[in-house]
Amino acid sequence: MTIPQETEHIHQSVLLDEVVRFLEPQAGRIYVDGTLGLGGHTEAILSHSAPDGRVIAFEWDESAIEKSRQRLAGFGSRVTIIRRNFAEFALGMTEAGAAEVDGILIDIGLSSLQLDQGGRGFSFQRDEPLDMRMDIRRKITAATLLASCSEEELADIFFYYGEERQARPIAAEIVRARTREEIATSKQLVSIVARAVPKRFHPKRIHVATKVFQALRIAVNTELENLAGILDTAVAYLKPGGRFCVISFHSLEDRMVKRKFRESSELEIITARPIQPGADEIARNPRARSARLRVACRKSTH
Repeated sequence: MTIPQETEHIHQSVLLDEVVRFLEPQAGRIYVDGTLGLGGHTEAILSHSAPDGRVIAFEWDESAIEKSRQRLAGFGSRVTIIRRNFAEFALGMTEAGAAEVDGILIDIGLSSLQLDQGGRGFSFQRDEPLDMRMDIRRKITAATLLASCSEEELADIFFYYGEERQARPIAAEIVRARTREEIATSKQLVSIVARAVPKRFHPKRIHVATKVFQALRIAVNTELENLAGILDTAVAYLKPGGRFCVISFHSLEDRMVKRKFRESSELEIITARPIQPGADEIARNPRARSARLRVACRKSTH
């Protein structure tokens, strides 16, 4: 299948070979890709489950859906795209007409499309409106949070969602800045964070605003609540022996997955330690460097 040149250029699916190896896609079976994105993982699952394996794919970013439809057009009715976040797993499964599946994958990362082409303030590399909604149907934007949250609430967002040690001075500077003008663009926020954090505390390996942007994105899209939702719900739809694969990029997310897998009486852990990208993959795709894959298997009912 020919992948549209633009999509191929911007999209590199993380831990693709490892996902296929652990998910074990086979013909005649049904799989869920909880985070379709630009369709890389879904395409691989469909290819390895030919000729009649199916994928039910969840995605709430309309622009990603449009591009992935082009990429997956050749698979026809073997792929069903549900415009919902994976937190609405039960509703999506009802819409797809599926009561159980043979494997589930979720990739809790920001896609290259959102970083490179989104125009919604996910990245601080360009000056964009501070939106950060993955689904534009949602009402709360990053700018809304910056304008309406108290100093304490902002500090909590940055500390708990971004693990930002300078959360309090950053929150204080935001509150001061917003009395002078609305904080509406990524450039404004970067400037505020840079002056709030003393130079001696600027990190060497990442941009000083990285954790603040990450924390706002997580808060706007209720990402940790969404993850908790699918971890609680999805196992009931998994057939005995079916694999549950989760790729995370943030320590908070990884800890949630690790804890849920351990606490579940219905799951057997397959990966004692998270699977990480190799040096070759990181060289090809530096954004993969923080990816962690954990895999569990639904226990037999016998």
